[in-house]
Amino acid sequence: MTLALPDLKLLRIFATVVRCQGFAAAQQELNLSTSAISTYMSHLETQLGLSLCHRGRGGFSLTSKGELFHQECLRLLAELEGFERYSAALKGELRGTLNVGVLDSTVSDPALPLAEVIGAHSQEHPAVHLHLAVMSPAELQLAVLENRLDLAIGAFYTRMNGLVYQALYREQHWLYCSDRHPLFDQRRIPAEVITQQRMVGRGYWSQSELARHGFKHSAATVESMEAQLILVLSGAYIGYLPEHYAQPWAEQGRLKVLLPTTFGYQAPFSLVQRRGRSREPLIQTFRDLLRAQLNPS
Repeated sequence: MTLALPDLKLLRIFATVVRCQGFAAAQQELNLSTSAISTYMSHLETQLGLSLCHRGRGGFSLTSKGELFHQECLRLLAELEGFERYSAALKGELRGTLNVGVLDSTVSDPALPLAEVIGAHSQEHPAVHLHLAVMSPAELQLAVLENRLDLAIGAFYTRMNGLVYQALYREQHWLYCSDRHPLFDQRRIPAEVITQQRMVGRGYWSQSELARHGFKHSAATVESMEAQLILVLSGAYIGYLPEHYAQPWAEQGRLKVLLPTTFGYQAPFSLVQRRGRSREPLIQTFRDLLRAQLNPS
């Protein structure tokens, strides 16, 4: 006996509810009431003959079978979107949604002309809907692996199986203190004095990565460059910042680089995509435009 496939509309509603972590949170994106969403979810569970999620006073969560079904649902929806893109490409025009992810605070980086790439891509392919997300390195990789992102750009200290990494450029980072920090007016500061200061670490750095930069522990943790800058400007901490991002404050005399030959480093930026998706037209066109902007003839 052949079982009928679930309605695609129900699958998309289910995927949205899981991403939003609840019926109420998914209302705006789906443009549906919670009662309508609940009805659709009940129809899907009836078609499948199993319970996908728990909902009620305890909050929203997936059942064990719901977790498995969700992964397969994402895979199927990604395959369908790829097929739609391929069909549109055969007709000579690109359509669909291109999901791109990038690290925060890259807008000031002259080495990454992302705005120019997006502008050129939009002009050449006006029917494509672009979704741009800013995430941490680990979130970017996981989102590409799960097909929630088609491409991601960032510096990745650990790599995941199933992804393809293409080197782009290197971003210069320096160790900074602010004009409110005791080291700001000092000269010839020994490295051992610097490593004893209260330092801001990044949530996605491992202990070995922290040690590689000369520090045994961090006194604060951040998940973004903006948070890092705030803590360094406070004068209570020292911390690493991209040169391009710190430049305006350095020019104002608010930030000072500490022992650049000892503590400076370069972060290798890469373009990441899921293995097996490199020939998809939307991915290929965006990737080619990015390469052309990075390596102009």
